[in-house]
Amino acid sequence: MKKRKIIIPLFLLLAVAVYFVAFHKDKSLQYIPDNADAVVLIDTKKLTGQYLFSLVTHPSKWSGSKRKSKSSGSVKYSGIRIPDFLQVFHIKNTRLSEWYTVLELKDPQKFIGFLKSQKVEYKGKNSFQKDQLFFMIEGNYCIAGTSDHAFETIQKKLLQSSLYHVWDADKFIQNTLGSISFISGHKIRNFSIELNEDEIEINNNSNPEILNTIASKAEKGNHFLELELDKENIRNFTRFFKKSIADSSQITSLKAAADLRQINDTIVTYEYDDNFNEVEKKTVQKIIQPSYMVDILSNDPEKTWQYFQSEKWINNENQFTAIPFQPNKIIQHDNGVTIKSTRNPIAMPPRLNENYIVIRNNALLYSSLKTLSITEKRIISDIDYVLYGNQSGHYWIKIKAKKGELPLILRW
Repeated sequence: MKKRKIIIPLFLLLAVAVYFVAFHKDKSLQYIPDNADAVVLIDTKKLTGQYLFSLVTHPSKWSGSKRKSKSSGSVKYSGIRIPDFLQVFHIKNTRLSEWYTVLELKDPQKFIGFLKSQKVEYKGKNSFQKDQLFFMIEGNYCIAGTSDHAFETIQKKLLQSSLYHVWDADKFIQNTLGSISFISGHKIRNFSIELNEDEIEINNNSNPEILNTIASKAEKGNHFLELELDKENIRNFTRFFKKSIADSSQITSLKAAADLRQINDTIVTYEYDDNFNEVEKKTVQKIIQPSYMVDILSNDPEKTWQYFQSEKWINNENQFTAIPFQPNKIIQHDNGVTIKSTRNPIAMPPRLNENYIVIRNNALLYSSLKTLSITEKRIISDIDYVLYGNQSGHYWIKIKAKKGELPLILRW
């Protein structure tokens, strides 16, 4: 009887402890500024649970995880206070590539030591940089980002003000591993992020069957790039370039395909010998160049042609100069215009009457990206394809990895 009296309270205490450690989450988002227009949230407890489950079910990874935990590069022992929701945000009127986050530090000196162990360069005034990652330590906080342009603004808005806006995580995320949200005034548009066995999915619709039809069609191709977009999707994409191409050019849809090829390019230079005679020197280098075809349908092909001419995208040789890869040829026909490369032409796959973009992996792509680290090249080489789909306002992005012995969460 006495044992029961002791065991029951201990069991209840254990249950409460497990709840707070594994399930209870602080949903107060304190580090998203009012001028943010996009927010990415990662549920760190859900991510940790998913990682541990994958680790337990893949014993082959156990020895590697032990070695990793002993290394000085472990984030767990870096002095960072891991939040329940990692908050990454983009600030209005900044470049698309600029993203920031604010981290709480349990031990600023230990975190500085962690940065040094990762060969992060000290820039002075508590600022650090490694490649395209920037860090600034302010007391028990660290502002991190892909740029340092907004560090001072973030510091004033969040770290030195007691009147900032505290967001609720439920406005952005609902029981998924992560989310990406776009903020426009009081309107918030949310997209869920899920990490599966060998793919990452981002979408704004809980019913995946709506876009599975697109995937089943698009995945059957074999070109490096294939895309098909209607007028609305063309309008959405050209907003990034502040161009109203779909409206001004009378374009109704666009279909394109491209492949990558490695070619030998001869560069001719001239030198002078000892007698100042001009000597021709030829150098052959291998370059990556796409072969492509773009088919544009239009309500008024003549107006489409005139629009391209007004933008100075067609030269005297009927080359479409808005595509930088030359040579190519642009041709007007009854239904629109066609642009195709004249070197190694390709055949256009049939129209699927869907809105999608699919980019398949190609060794020529990542081998030509000299600035990538070994880890980044390994991750890119592991990707099979990236697929974007859209149907009636339902958007979906799938990053599909190649089949492997381990799930993505243990590979990357």
